[in-house]
Parts: sequence; structure tokens; C-alpha cells
Amino acid sequence: MGLAEQWRSIRAGLPQDWGEAKLDVSISQPDRRSRAAALLGPASPGRVGDDLRVSVYRAGGGIGPDQADKLFRKLDEERIRGTISLADVGEREERQEAPRLAAAEAWDRAEAVLPPDWSDLLAEVDLASSDHLSRAALLLAPLNPSREPDRSALRFRVARTFGYGASPQMTRRCLERLDAEGIPARLTILRVLSDTHNVATQGPVWRLAGKAV
Repeated sequence: MGLAEQWRSIRAGLPQDWGEAKLDVSISQPDRRSRAAALLGPASPGRVGDDLRVSVYRAGGGIGPDQADKLFRKLDEERIRGTISLADVGEREERQEAPRLAAAEAWDRAEAVLPPDWSDLLAEVDLASSDHLSRAALLLAPLNPSREPDRSALRFRVARTFGYGASPQMTRRCLERLDAEGIPARLTILRVLSDTHNVATQGPVWRLAGKAV
């Protein structure tokens, strides 16, 4: 049984109110352990003896169940064999948290504290579930969003007056579409530039993880 299938079996047996599942991943080939840890990098694996310890969160806090499935499938694709065991499972904490802002309202608040001369920004919407990715990408299509690998997140650029990126008005309208369909999304402004001047270009370029955005 592959690692992804083992995870699905463990997931199916978790209690209904589970919040965090701690998994011990034992790699059968010691010489592949480092490669396995690298592939599981987005989950920030720890070490427990010779095993890798990975935490999966049902909602928020780290990688989710679907992301874990994708990571384990990567190990399967590279024929890394091993065994997953459930080390511990915690119930979802019933905490009084501030309600999640609607995406359009979050944009209004973020825009209100931007410098008055801001010209370009890079933003991200982090979706509560990968199940919403396809529909969210369609609703945000006018923003030309890009998918973040191994995450349920979409990034896009906004240009206040000219240059490459959607207008603030179009940005808000697209975020309203997410709210209208009840798609929970957390908005984050990642980068902001002020008073840029595009000379024979479409605008500034950010480099994140070696990639131009």
C-alpha cells in the first residue's frame, strides 16, 4: 500500500471532531530518508528517531488533509516506500476566535492602510479548502491569478493607476464574487510599492523564491 493510500485510510478513521493528526512516517529505504524529508518540506517534518513526524491540521495551522495527500503522492511517484502510523490525534479546539472577514471587506481594510501613493501590490487569497480552488480561480479570472504550489492559495497583482495588474475596483468586485458564493478566503497583501514609474515596461517585477512575479 502506498503512502498516500495509507494516509487516506488513517484519515477515514479519524474522529469527526479531529483537529490535528500527528503522523510518524517510517521510510523503508534509509538512503531515501533525506529525499522524503525534502518532498515533505511544506509540512515542516520533524525527526523522532529514524522516523519523520508530520502534523496535519483539519482547518488552519499548517498543511491540510488534501495537501498531505498530495505530498504523500509525490513520495509514491518517486517510489519511496514506507509506513505511516498515527502517533496522536487532537480534537478541534473550541475557541472564541474573531470571525473571518469577508474577502471584499478584508480588501477594504487593507487598502485603507496602504500608503497614499501606493502604485503596485502583490496579494494572495488563501482558501480554506482545495475543493474551492477551481471555482475560486474562475471567479478571480479577471485578476489573472496564479496557483501557489502545494497550497490552496492564489496570488495576483493590483496596479492602482497603470501598469500590469488589475485595478483596485476590479479586485474588489472579484473578491465580492467569492463572498457571494460563500467561498472562505483569507486575503493577505504580500508586497507593496509606491510611486513607481513604468518606463517602456509593464511595471515592476518581484522575485520570490527565484521566480519573477
